Amino acid sequence: MPASTTKPSRIAVLADSDTRWKWGALTAERIAPGPTMEAGPRGEAQVSPALDGFLLRGRATPTARQLAEVGVRADSLKEVTAVEFLRSMAREDYDIVVLALVGGGVQAMLHGLKRVWEGKSRRPVVVTGYVGVVYEKLADGLLLRHGADLVLANSRQDAERFRAVYDGVGADSSAVTEVALPFLGGEPYAGEHDPYTVVFAAQPSVPDSRKDRTYLLDRLIQHARKHPEREVLLKLRSKPGEHTTHIEELPYQKLVQRLDPPANFRLVYGNMGEVLDRTDLLVTISSTAALESLHRRIPTVVLTDLGVREVLGNHHFVGSGCLASWDQLDDGHRPAPDEEWVSRQGVCADGSYATAFDAARERIAKLLQRPGGLPALTPYYTPATAPGYLPGILARHHLGPDGSPLPGAPAHDKEPGPVRQIVRRAARGAYRHGVQRVAPVIRRMGEL
Repeated sequence: MPASTTKPSRIAVLADSDTRWKWGALTAERIAPGPTMEAGPRGEAQVSPALDGFLLRGRATPTARQLAEVGVRADSLKEVTAVEFLRSMAREDYDIVVLALVGGGVQAMLHGLKRVWEGKSRRPVVVTGYVGVVYEKLADGLLLRHGADLVLANSRQDAERFRAVYDGVGADSSAVTEVALPFLGGEPYAGEHDPYTVVFAAQPSVPDSRKDRTYLLDRLIQHARKHPEREVLLKLRSKPGEHTTHIEELPYQKLVQRLDPPANFRLVYGNMGEVLDRTDLLVTISSTAALESLHRRIPTVVLTDLGVREVLGNHHFVGSGCLASWDQLDDGHRPAPDEEWVSRQGVCADGSYATAFDAARERIAKLLQRPGGLPALTPYYTPATAPGYLPGILARHHLGPDGSPLPGAPAHDKEPGPVRQIVRRAARGAYRHGVQRVAPVIRRMGEL
């Protein structure tokens, strides 16, 4: 299994949403040891890894449109249950497995992979991490990811925090590896466009109330009216009925239907990098898009209108120099980011991005070449250390305490046939309809 300088690495990526697929697939390309991607940072000849994508079936399984918007190439891509993925990992011979999942999903797969690789002389390197800014459930999420060979930290600050959590509970912290967000890139900001373009990067779940979301939409439209010479864009993550990493019960598309925005206001979708190509001012509550924008040195604002609060995630940007309100923006304010803060966030606006993944690549190469192969996966949580917590996490993915499929687990004994696949797609569509349309109505009725 050791990676060769002439043979591309084989990588499997398991993701449970569009954003995690984007993170996982791009990370896979950047961390593949030896020759990776089309052109190296120093001009050397490079070969792209062989990438197989697996989409974990659930409420946020990406649609074809969402996958196309991400724009990441994969040699194969299929939807699977957790048990089906584990069966594939027992059968196939990969160099690297990237788990781009929520924490509970990572933990379940670590235990499942430990079981299916028992007795094998060699196994893949297992990598996991976070899609963006880590501003909540730090200890919970990290301990659920413990056991992977590499736990990627997107910045120097995150790497320090991650190691402190692991060391603090007596867990091995050597897996923590500093990298950067894998989707940074694009040309540096070169000056104002014609027309000057303001982009508000919306988030599916922040803020979550109708009142706050309506307020933000009203202020964005007011800004468009006050500055008719500007183009004002509302960048949306998904269309109604689609899900991303978080559920969106009050899509801006619905809220805007009741308003009468001016001609210079538009809703836009598509790849965030392409939108940033024409952006002069990026505005958000706490979206990772702010880090993409700062990487390109585009003027970036994190709004304070709804307060600076942990529940909004904008507290992460304290000290960034980017905090401002709509009133300030209406008056022409242009933020100046704090360079020290930016450098600690893995934004790499100083040009160091080309080498940000070197340490991860070198570490993976050494693990793949380890004499005798890698030892068994050893998550912090076990039936002995967390008997009241771990079984429930595993059961949600139809796995028992030892990582084996529970009786009656979906397709635990055979591959899904054509009929099962059709039923599966119909069931997911019905589930999405229930979450997007029915559940919010029931909750509102319960509040009456």
